[in-house]
Order: sequence, then C-alpha cells, then structure tokens
Amino acid sequence: MQNITAALAVACYATAIGAQTPDPARADSVVLTRRAAISAALSNNPQLEVGREQTAQARARRVSGVAIPDPILTYSLDNEPGFLQLGSAGQRNASVTLAVPFPDKFRLRNSIGTADVRSFESGYSALRQQIAAQTSRSYDVLLVAIKHREDFKLTRDLAADFLKKTQARFEGGTVAKLDVIRARVALAQAENDLIASERDVSVAADAIDRLMGRPVGTPVHPADTLAIPPPLPTVGLLLSDALRDRPELAQLSSDRASAHATTTLAREYWLPDLAVSAQRDYGPEGSGALFSAGFALPFPLFHWSHVRGEIAESQHRERELKATNRDLEAQIAQDVRAAYASASTALRQAVYLRDELLPSAREAYRVATVSYSLGGSSALDVLAAQRDLIDAQTQFADALAAANSARADLALAIGQPPEALVPGRAP
Repeated sequence: MQNITAALAVACYATAIGAQTPDPARADSVVLTRRAAISAALSNNPQLEVGREQTAQARARRVSGVAIPDPILTYSLDNEPGFLQLGSAGQRNASVTLAVPFPDKFRLRNSIGTADVRSFESGYSALRQQIAAQTSRSYDVLLVAIKHREDFKLTRDLAADFLKKTQARFEGGTVAKLDVIRARVALAQAENDLIASERDVSVAADAIDRLMGRPVGTPVHPADTLAIPPPLPTVGLLLSDALRDRPELAQLSSDRASAHATTTLAREYWLPDLAVSAQRDYGPEGSGALFSAGFALPFPLFHWSHVRGEIAESQHRERELKATNRDLEAQIAQDVRAAYASASTALRQAVYLRDELLPSAREAYRVATVSYSLGGSSALDVLAAQRDLIDAQTQFADALAAANSARADLALAIGQPPEALVPGRAP
C-alpha cells in the first residue's frame, strides 16, 4: 500500500510542474504554438480584413479629392422659329468646358487625403496589435483550461484509488463507514469538476478558432506549455517606448494634420477657379471654332458666414484634437503603469506559488497519504490535503496564465509585440 501511495504522490508532483498526459482523442487536432496562432490570426482574422478595406477606401477618397473635374460637353439648337422645331434651328452650337479649381486647393486636398490614409493605416496597426494580444490571451485561456482538465483527471484518479483503499480498510474493520461515504463524495465531486472542465476547453478552443478566422469547432491542441515569463524591463523605458510607438498617437497626429489642411482650405473660399472652353457653331451660317478662357471669382459679400461657419468649425476641430492629444498621452502613461503593475504582480505571484505554496502542498499531501496508510491519520486529513494540493496546482496554473496575459496587455499598452519586453535592453 505504501508503494501505491508513493506512486500516486509522484504522479501528482509531475502534474504540478506541468507534465501533460497525451490524449488519444486529440490525436487529429491542429497543433499550434503561440507564435503560430498569432501569425494565423494576423493573416486570417476578418476584423483585419475590415481594416484593410477601410484603408483602401481612404486611398480611393484621396484619389477622388485631387482629381481634375471631368470636362462638360454641351450641344444646343438655337434660334428656332417655333417651340421644339429642331430642324429649323438657326444655330447649332457645340462646346467643351473644363473648370479647374485654384491650384493650391489640389495641394490641400492631397494633404487631407494623405493624412486620412495615414490615420487609417495607424488604426490598422493598432487593430493588429489588439488582435495579437487577444490571441495570446485566448491561447493562455486554452492552456489553463487544458491544465485544469488534467488536474481534475488526476483528482478523479486519486479519489478513486482512495475510495478503494478506504473500502478495503472498512472491510478490514479499521475505519468507519463514514470514511467510505466521504471518499465516494470526493470521487463524485472530482467527476463533476472534470465534466465542467471539458466545457471550458471547448469554449477556449472555439475562441482561438474565431480569432484565427477558422471554422468554429476545429480541434486545436496547443504545442506550448504554461511557463513563468522572463523579468520585465523598467517602467520608465516602457513609458518612453509607448509615447513613441503607440499607433493611437500616430493616428491622432494624422487627424491633426488633416484638420489643419481643412482649415487652410476653408480659408481659400475666396480664391478664383479657372474655366477654359471651346465652342463651334454648326448652323447654316456657322462660324469657325471659337475659344474662350476665364475664371469664376466668388464675391465674399457674406464674409462673416464663412468665418463663423466652416472656418470656425475647422479651427475648433484643431483645438479639440490638440486637447485630445494631451489627454491621450496621459491615458497612455496611465495604461502603461497599470499594465506594468498587473504584469509585475502576476509574475511575483506565479514565482511565489511555485517556490512556496506548491512545495508545501505536496509535502502535506505526501505526509497525509503515508500516515493514512500506516493508520495514523483520518480520511478527512487525506481529503483535505488532496484538495489543498489540487487547489495549489489550480492557483499556479491560473497565475501562469495571468502572468502571460498581463505581459501581452503590457505589450499592447506600449504598442510593441510581447517579445520586445526584454529586460536590460537599450532604449
């Protein structure tokens, strides 16, 4: 009996440090590393396709904004002796007119269109970072769900073996019937936890499928394991990186450039547009081709309506974006500090659970099982030690997932991939 107890304890230790038992049911699953899952999401996620199409729309709008207006072809029948007596018209005039806006307006519209494109490009970069961080977090959720399922399988096996030993001791007259009932309750609880864990694994795998743009329900088996991430760089270095690399700042900078060009364009309402035309009379007494050139000059009689209207609106938009930029910089600093605190705390908790809680829980379980085998402890002591060990393993798995997810959130807060969080690197 002592040999059986020792073997069970060794199996429990292996599970606590992350050993995984192959599951034949997942033999046909798609095996993915974290990096491969993120790469697939960045290639196939439908949200990114939306972002690419929106950027393409912005490029098309820029082309339309700087395009020269199409010429206008006009043909008229004049000097008719009666209403709609087209065949008796004295003049048959054909003309082509090309109206060209003031040249500087093309430059400003190009500036507006280019800034719009850059804004969408920055938004697309931010979306890619969000998808990458979300995929990394979902990958951790799947890892911890699988780890919990394996822990619950071990719990069920331990509870079943304990029930056998307790039943044998009851039949030998060394324990009470109550111990057998408690062992059966523990086994039933372990079975129920295992059933619930299957649902968690399925939900986590479906989330990964959706992020990667695959049919939901495609089997997934992660190739990576939960591990404690490396130490973090200093928060000061991360703050400077965030103020340099966050796509939201680049997007807002493009919006400000667009608003400034819009204000300048609104102030040029009084500049003349050019018009060039050619016409010819094909009537009986028609003349040769005639050409004309001119310009259309607005008469700013209601100057105040422009100053207080579109010009004022655009100026206020510039001031709004300037204030938004100040608030965004403060928000980014707050995001980085909050994400750094979460990542640092999660890392410390994972290390503490690995070095302090897990060894103590393993030793308590070993002592309880050996003592019970020798008749020196009760079934309650063994069940309590078993629950404490499983709880410690569950906490450790959750802590590992939290540490990795918090690291992904910190990378998102500074606008960089998680692998950029290397301690001791130069700014």
